[in-house]
Parts: sequence; structure tokens; C-alpha cells
Amino acid sequence: MDMLSSTTLWSTLAQCLLMLIAAGLVIKAMFAMVKWGKKMPKGAFILLAFLPLISLFPIPPTVFKNVEKAKQEQPKKKEADGDGPNKQ
Repeated sequence: MDMLSSTTLWSTLAQCLLMLIAAGLVIKAMFAMVKWGKKMPKGAFILLAFLPLISLFPIPPTVFKNVEKAKQEQPKKKEADGDGPNKQ
């Protein structure tokens, strides 16, 4: 029996437990951030003021645009070399 294809009660319970632990850690981290922000409002304000600067960095183009560009350039190179579709 393949372990990856069969789902048992224990594996389902383990997954649920791990998800609950992860959710609890996220909630605890959020409460800690709020508590820190109340103690140090200037520090929290400065942190939040710098977070939008992430949007200033350019987003690289997707690979699909490069592939389409290469597909368009390939027939042009073949025609320039004389290997076009009309070659006899």
C-alpha cells in the first residue's frame, strides 16, 4: 500500500493539528505586534511608513513575454539567413 495515496484518520488529524498550531502562532505574532506598536508608536509608525517603499522596486517581466518575443524573432532570423519557408 502506498503511503502517499492513502489518507488515514491520523494523517488528517495531524494536518488539522499543524494548521491549528500555525494559525495560533500567526495570531500570537499579530497580538505581539499590536502590543509592541502600543508601547512604541513612533517605531511602529516609522516601520509602516517604510513598508510602501517596496512598491518602488520594478517587477521583472514574466517569462511568457520573453518566450513570445523569442518566437517572433526566430522566423525573422531564418528569413535573414535565407532559410525561410520559400527556400528551394
